[in-house]
Amino acid sequence: MPFARLASATTPTCHIGLGLAAVGRPGYINLGRDEDLGPDRGVDALRTRTHELLDAAYAQGVRYVDAARSYGRSEEFLADWLKARPDIADIVVGSKWGYTYTADWTTDAEHHEIKDHGVATYARQRAETAELLGDRLDLYQIHSVTPDSPALTDKELHAMLAEEAARGVTIGFSTSGPAQADAIRAALAVTVDGEPLFRTVQSTYNALETSAAPALAEAHDAGLTVIVKEGMANGRLAESHAPDALRTVAAETSLGCDAVALALILRQPWAGVVLSGAATIHQLASNLHAAVVDLDEDQLTRLATLAEEPRAYWEKRGSLPWH
Repeated sequence: MPFARLASATTPTCHIGLGLAAVGRPGYINLGRDEDLGPDRGVDALRTRTHELLDAAYAQGVRYVDAARSYGRSEEFLADWLKARPDIADIVVGSKWGYTYTADWTTDAEHHEIKDHGVATYARQRAETAELLGDRLDLYQIHSVTPDSPALTDKELHAMLAEEAARGVTIGFSTSGPAQADAIRAALAVTVDGEPLFRTVQSTYNALETSAAPALAEAHDAGLTVIVKEGMANGRLAESHAPDALRTVAAETSLGCDAVALALILRQPWAGVVLSGAATIHQLASNLHAAVVDLDEDQLTRLATLAEEPRAYWEKRGSLPWH
Protein backbone atom coordinates (compact mmCIF):
# COMPACT_ATOMS: atom_id res chain seq x y z
CA MET A 1 0.00 0.00 0.00
CA PRO A 2 1.59 3.30 -1.06
CA PHE A 3 -0.14 5.12 1.79
CA ALA A 4 2.05 3.20 4.22
CA ARG A 5 4.66 5.82 3.29
CA LEU A 6 2.58 8.41 5.12
CA ALA A 7 2.71 6.41 8.34
CA SER A 8 6.33 7.38 8.86
CA ALA A 9 5.76 11.07 8.06
CA THR A 10 5.92 13.38 11.04
CA THR A 11 4.63 16.67 9.64
CA PRO A 12 1.09 17.59 10.79
CA THR A 13 0.07 18.16 7.16
CA CYS A 14 1.01 14.69 5.87
CA HIS A 15 -2.63 13.59 5.96
CA ILE A 16 -3.76 16.51 3.82
CA GLY A 17 -3.53 15.87 0.08
CA LEU A 18 -3.70 18.20 -2.91
CA GLY A 19 -6.47 17.58 -5.43
CA LEU A 20 -5.99 19.01 -8.93
CA ALA A 21 -9.63 19.17 -10.07
CA ALA A 22 -9.77 22.97 -9.79
CA VAL A 23 -6.53 23.77 -11.63
CA GLY A 24 -6.22 21.10 -14.33
CA ARG A 25 -8.90 22.66 -16.56
CA PRO A 26 -10.34 26.16 -17.07
CA GLY A 27 -13.93 25.31 -16.05
CA TYR A 28 -15.23 23.72 -12.86
CA ILE A 29 -18.24 23.98 -10.53
CA ASN A 30 -16.37 25.50 -7.57
CA LEU A 31 -17.70 28.86 -6.41
CA GLY A 32 -15.43 31.88 -6.70
CA ARG A 33 -13.35 30.76 -9.68
CA ASP A 34 -13.32 34.21 -11.28
CA GLU A 35 -11.60 35.59 -8.21
CA ASP A 36 -9.33 32.57 -7.80
CA LEU A 37 -8.10 32.18 -11.37
CA GLY A 38 -8.59 35.56 -13.01
CA PRO A 39 -9.04 35.99 -16.76
CA ASP A 40 -6.01 34.00 -17.97
CA ARG A 41 -6.92 30.33 -17.97
CA GLY A 42 -4.69 29.26 -20.82
CA VAL A 43 -2.80 25.99 -20.66
CA ASP A 44 0.49 27.64 -19.75
CA ALA A 45 -1.10 29.74 -17.01
CA LEU A 46 -2.75 26.75 -15.35
CA ARG A 47 0.36 24.63 -15.75
CA THR A 48 2.37 27.29 -13.94
CA ARG A 49 -0.30 27.63 -11.26
CA THR A 50 -0.40 23.86 -10.73
CA HIS A 51 3.38 23.66 -10.41
CA GLU A 52 3.43 26.54 -7.91
CA LEU A 53 0.76 24.81 -5.83
CA LEU A 54 2.64 21.52 -5.95
CA ASP A 55 5.87 23.21 -4.89
CA ALA A 56 4.15 24.95 -1.98
CA ALA A 57 2.26 21.84 -0.92
CA TYR A 58 5.37 19.67 -0.95
CA ALA A 59 7.38 22.25 0.97
CA GLN A 60 4.68 22.29 3.65
CA GLY A 61 4.51 18.53 4.11
CA VAL A 62 1.77 17.42 1.70
CA ARG A 63 2.62 14.00 0.31
CA TYR A 64 -0.47 12.86 -1.63
CA VAL A 65 -1.55 14.34 -5.00
CA ASP A 66 -4.85 13.44 -6.65
CA ALA A 67 -5.53 13.78 -10.39
CA ALA A 68 -7.95 12.25 -12.91
CA ARG A 69 -8.26 11.70 -16.64
CA SER A 70 -11.24 14.08 -16.66
CA TYR A 71 -9.44 16.90 -14.84
CA GLY A 72 -8.31 18.45 -18.11
CA ARG A 73 -4.51 18.31 -18.22
CA SER A 74 -3.98 17.53 -14.55
CA GLU A 75 -2.02 14.34 -15.20
CA GLU A 76 0.14 16.15 -17.76
CA PHE A 77 0.84 19.04 -15.38
CA LEU A 78 1.67 16.64 -12.56
CA ALA A 79 3.90 14.52 -14.81
CA ASP A 80 5.84 17.60 -15.92
CA TRP A 81 6.34 18.61 -12.28
CA LEU A 82 7.57 15.15 -11.29
CA LYS A 83 9.96 14.89 -14.23
CA ALA A 84 11.52 18.23 -13.31
CA ARG A 85 12.07 17.02 -9.74
CA PRO A 86 13.48 13.49 -10.02
CA ASP A 87 14.79 13.57 -6.45
CA ILE A 88 11.25 13.72 -5.04
CA ALA A 89 10.44 10.09 -4.36
CA ASP A 90 8.08 10.27 -1.38
CA ILE A 91 4.99 11.64 -3.14
CA VAL A 92 2.02 9.26 -3.40
CA VAL A 93 0.35 9.79 -6.79
CA GLY A 94 -3.28 8.91 -7.41
CA SER A 95 -5.40 9.30 -10.51
CA LYS A 96 -8.83 8.18 -11.71
CA TRP A 97 -10.44 6.77 -14.82
CA GLY A 98 -14.09 6.53 -15.87
CA TYR A 99 -14.83 10.07 -17.04
CA THR A 100 -13.54 11.49 -20.33
CA TYR A 101 -12.82 15.22 -20.48
CA THR A 102 -14.80 16.68 -23.39
CA ALA A 103 -14.78 20.47 -22.86
CA ASP A 104 -11.80 21.11 -25.19
CA TRP A 105 -10.36 23.70 -22.80
CA THR A 106 -13.51 25.85 -22.73
CA THR A 107 -15.75 26.92 -19.84
CA ASP A 108 -19.07 26.82 -21.72
CA ALA A 109 -19.12 23.33 -23.23
CA GLU A 110 -22.47 21.53 -23.29
CA HIS A 111 -20.80 18.52 -21.63
CA HIS A 112 -17.53 18.90 -19.71
CA GLU A 113 -17.05 15.19 -19.07
CA ILE A 114 -18.70 11.93 -20.09
CA LYS A 115 -18.91 8.95 -17.75
CA ASP A 116 -18.30 5.36 -18.81
CA HIS A 117 -17.11 2.50 -16.61
CA GLY A 118 -16.72 -0.07 -19.37
CA VAL A 119 -13.61 -2.14 -20.05
CA ALA A 120 -12.88 -0.28 -23.32
CA THR A 121 -12.76 3.05 -21.51
CA TYR A 122 -10.58 1.55 -18.79
CA ALA A 123 -8.11 0.13 -21.31
CA ARG A 124 -7.90 3.42 -23.22
CA GLN A 125 -7.54 5.64 -20.19
CA ARG A 126 -5.09 3.33 -18.44
CA ALA A 127 -2.83 3.61 -21.48
CA GLU A 128 -3.21 7.40 -21.50
CA THR A 129 -2.32 7.62 -17.82
CA ALA A 130 0.66 5.31 -18.31
CA GLU A 131 2.00 7.49 -21.11
CA LEU A 132 2.03 10.51 -18.79
CA LEU A 133 2.73 9.16 -15.30
CA GLY A 134 4.49 5.88 -16.08
CA ASP A 135 5.69 4.09 -12.97
CA ARG A 136 5.01 7.13 -10.77
CA LEU A 137 1.34 6.13 -10.54
CA ASP A 138 0.63 4.54 -7.16
CA LEU A 139 -3.17 4.51 -7.06
CA TYR A 140 -5.74 4.14 -9.85
CA GLN A 141 -9.35 4.73 -8.90
CA ILE A 142 -12.69 4.18 -10.64
CA HIS A 143 -14.18 7.65 -10.85
CA SER A 144 -17.56 8.27 -9.16
CA VAL A 145 -18.99 4.83 -8.54
CA THR A 146 -22.72 4.79 -7.79
CA PRO A 147 -24.80 1.77 -6.74
CA ASP A 148 -25.91 1.20 -10.35
CA SER A 149 -22.40 1.38 -11.80
CA PRO A 150 -21.47 -1.61 -13.99
CA ALA A 151 -18.01 -1.40 -12.43
CA LEU A 152 -19.44 -3.14 -9.38
CA THR A 153 -20.50 -6.25 -11.30
CA ASP A 154 -18.27 -6.47 -14.40
CA LYS A 155 -16.12 -9.54 -13.82
CA GLU A 156 -13.95 -8.85 -16.88
CA LEU A 157 -13.16 -5.40 -15.52
CA HIS A 158 -12.46 -6.83 -12.08
CA ALA A 159 -9.96 -9.28 -13.59
CA MET A 160 -8.21 -6.46 -15.46
CA LEU A 161 -8.00 -4.37 -12.30
CA ALA A 162 -6.67 -7.34 -10.33
CA GLU A 163 -3.93 -7.78 -12.92
CA GLU A 164 -3.03 -4.12 -12.46
CA ALA A 165 -2.88 -4.66 -8.71
CA ALA A 166 -0.58 -7.64 -9.23
CA ARG A 167 1.77 -5.30 -11.12
CA GLY A 168 1.96 -3.05 -8.06
CA VAL A 169 -0.66 -0.35 -8.63
CA THR A 170 -3.18 0.01 -5.81
CA ILE A 171 -6.80 -0.14 -6.99
CA GLY A 172 -9.46 2.11 -5.49
CA PHE A 173 -12.73 3.82 -6.26
CA SER A 174 -14.42 7.14 -5.63
CA THR A 175 -18.11 7.76 -4.97
CA SER A 176 -20.64 10.50 -5.53
CA GLY A 177 -24.35 11.11 -5.12
CA PRO A 178 -26.85 10.67 -2.28
CA ALA A 179 -26.34 6.88 -2.12
CA GLN A 180 -22.58 6.93 -1.47
CA ALA A 181 -22.95 4.58 1.49
CA ASP A 182 -24.66 1.95 -0.68
CA ALA A 183 -21.92 2.22 -3.31
CA ILE A 184 -19.18 1.88 -0.69
CA ARG A 185 -20.73 -1.22 0.85
CA ALA A 186 -21.27 -2.81 -2.57
CA ALA A 187 -17.64 -2.16 -3.50
CA LEU A 188 -16.40 -3.68 -0.24
CA ALA A 189 -18.03 -6.94 -1.31
CA VAL A 190 -16.15 -7.13 -4.64
CA THR A 191 -13.50 -9.85 -4.62
CA VAL A 192 -11.24 -11.52 -7.17
CA ASP A 193 -10.08 -15.05 -6.35
CA GLY A 194 -11.37 -14.55 -2.82
CA GLU A 195 -9.39 -11.35 -2.20
CA PRO A 196 -10.87 -7.85 -1.86
CA LEU A 197 -10.26 -5.86 -5.05
CA PHE A 198 -10.33 -2.34 -3.67
CA ARG A 199 -7.79 -0.96 -1.20
CA THR A 200 -8.88 2.70 -1.11
CA VAL A 201 -12.13 4.65 -1.22
CA GLN A 202 -12.49 8.35 -1.99
CA SER A 203 -15.81 9.93 -0.99
CA THR A 204 -17.46 13.28 -0.45
CA TYR A 205 -17.76 14.16 3.22
CA ASN A 206 -18.04 17.62 4.72
CA ALA A 207 -20.00 19.65 7.27
CA LEU A 208 -23.00 19.70 4.92
CA GLU A 209 -22.85 16.09 3.67
CA THR A 210 -22.11 13.53 6.38
CA SER A 211 -24.19 10.57 5.21
CA ALA A 212 -21.26 8.39 4.08
CA ALA A 213 -19.60 8.39 7.51
CA PRO A 214 -20.82 4.98 8.77
CA ALA A 215 -19.87 3.24 5.51
CA LEU A 216 -16.48 4.97 5.47
CA ALA A 217 -15.88 3.73 9.01
CA GLU A 218 -16.70 0.22 7.79
CA ALA A 219 -14.27 0.63 4.89
CA HIS A 220 -11.55 1.79 7.27
CA ASP A 221 -12.20 -1.17 9.55
CA ALA A 222 -11.92 -3.46 6.51
CA GLY A 223 -8.42 -2.13 5.87
CA LEU A 224 -9.08 0.43 3.14
CA THR A 225 -7.45 3.86 3.15
CA VAL A 226 -10.19 6.50 3.15
CA ILE A 227 -9.60 9.65 1.09
CA VAL A 228 -12.05 12.50 1.62
CA LYS A 229 -12.87 14.85 -1.27
CA GLU A 230 -14.95 18.02 -1.51
CA GLY A 231 -14.34 18.92 2.12
CA MET A 232 -15.19 22.52 1.21
CA ALA A 233 -18.44 21.51 -0.54
CA ASN A 234 -17.28 23.11 -3.81
CA GLY A 235 -16.80 26.45 -2.10
CA ARG A 236 -20.03 26.51 -0.11
CA LEU A 237 -17.98 26.38 3.11
CA ALA A 238 -15.45 29.03 2.06
CA GLU A 239 -15.39 32.35 3.88
CA SER A 240 -17.62 34.29 1.49
CA HIS A 241 -20.31 31.60 1.35
CA ALA A 242 -20.01 29.90 4.76
CA PRO A 243 -23.07 29.46 6.99
CA ASP A 244 -23.22 31.47 10.20
CA ALA A 245 -22.38 28.58 12.54
CA LEU A 246 -19.15 27.91 10.68
CA ARG A 247 -18.24 31.59 10.61
CA THR A 248 -18.77 31.82 14.36
CA VAL A 249 -16.62 28.80 15.17
CA ALA A 250 -13.91 30.01 12.80
CA ALA A 251 -13.85 33.37 14.57
CA GLU A 252 -13.44 31.57 17.90
CA THR A 253 -10.42 29.68 16.57
CA SER A 254 -8.91 32.79 14.91
CA LEU A 255 -8.54 30.75 11.72
CA GLY A 256 -10.43 30.58 8.43
CA CYS A 257 -13.72 28.82 7.74
CA ASP A 258 -11.82 26.52 5.40
CA ALA A 259 -9.38 25.42 8.10
CA VAL A 260 -12.26 24.64 10.47
CA ALA A 261 -14.21 22.80 7.76
CA LEU A 262 -11.24 20.59 6.93
CA ALA A 263 -10.31 20.10 10.59
CA LEU A 264 -13.78 18.71 11.17
CA ILE A 265 -12.93 15.95 8.69
CA LEU A 266 -9.37 15.34 9.86
CA ARG A 267 -10.62 14.49 13.33
CA GLN A 268 -12.68 11.56 12.01
CA PRO A 269 -10.84 8.37 13.05
CA TRP A 270 -11.48 6.77 9.67
CA ALA A 271 -10.12 9.66 7.56
CA GLY A 272 -6.73 8.73 6.10
CA VAL A 273 -6.20 11.62 3.69
CA VAL A 274 -8.27 14.80 3.37
CA LEU A 275 -7.95 16.64 0.07
CA SER A 276 -7.38 20.34 -0.32
CA GLY A 277 -8.82 21.58 -3.60
CA ALA A 278 -6.96 24.89 -3.36
CA ALA A 279 -6.64 26.98 -6.50
CA THR A 280 -4.33 29.61 -5.00
CA ILE A 281 -1.27 29.58 -2.76
CA HIS A 282 -3.19 31.61 -0.17
CA GLN A 283 -6.02 29.06 -0.11
CA LEU A 284 -3.53 26.22 0.27
CA ALA A 285 -1.79 27.88 3.19
CA SER A 286 -5.11 28.53 4.89
CA ASN A 287 -6.32 24.96 4.23
CA LEU A 288 -3.18 23.52 5.81
CA HIS A 289 -3.94 25.30 9.08
CA ALA A 290 -6.62 22.60 9.49
CA ALA A 291 -3.92 20.35 10.92
CA VAL A 292 -3.64 22.53 14.04
CA VAL A 293 -7.31 23.40 14.66
CA ASP A 294 -8.60 22.08 17.99
CA LEU A 295 -12.40 21.94 18.21
CA ASP A 296 -14.19 21.46 21.54
CA GLU A 297 -17.43 19.56 22.08
CA ASP A 298 -19.61 22.67 22.05
CA GLN A 299 -18.15 23.77 18.72
CA LEU A 300 -18.60 20.30 17.26
CA THR A 301 -22.23 20.28 18.38
CA ARG A 302 -22.90 23.58 16.67
CA LEU A 303 -21.18 22.48 13.47
CA ALA A 304 -23.23 19.27 13.44
CA THR A 305 -26.37 21.35 12.85
CA LEU A 306 -25.11 22.21 9.36
CA ALA A 307 -25.67 18.73 7.91
CA GLU A 308 -28.22 18.63 5.10
CA GLU A 309 -30.41 15.82 3.84
CA PRO A 310 -28.23 14.00 1.26
CA ARG A 311 -30.58 14.32 -1.68
CA ALA A 312 -30.98 18.05 -1.08
CA TYR A 313 -27.19 18.45 -0.87
CA TRP A 314 -26.58 16.61 -4.14
CA GLU A 315 -29.37 18.48 -5.91
CA LYS A 316 -27.70 21.73 -4.86
CA ARG A 317 -24.35 20.46 -6.06
CA GLY A 318 -25.86 19.39 -9.37
CA SER A 319 -27.22 22.89 -9.90
CA LEU A 320 -23.84 24.61 -9.52
CA PRO A 321 -22.80 26.10 -12.87
CA TRP A 322 -19.47 25.39 -14.55
CA HIS A 323 -17.46 28.62 -14.28
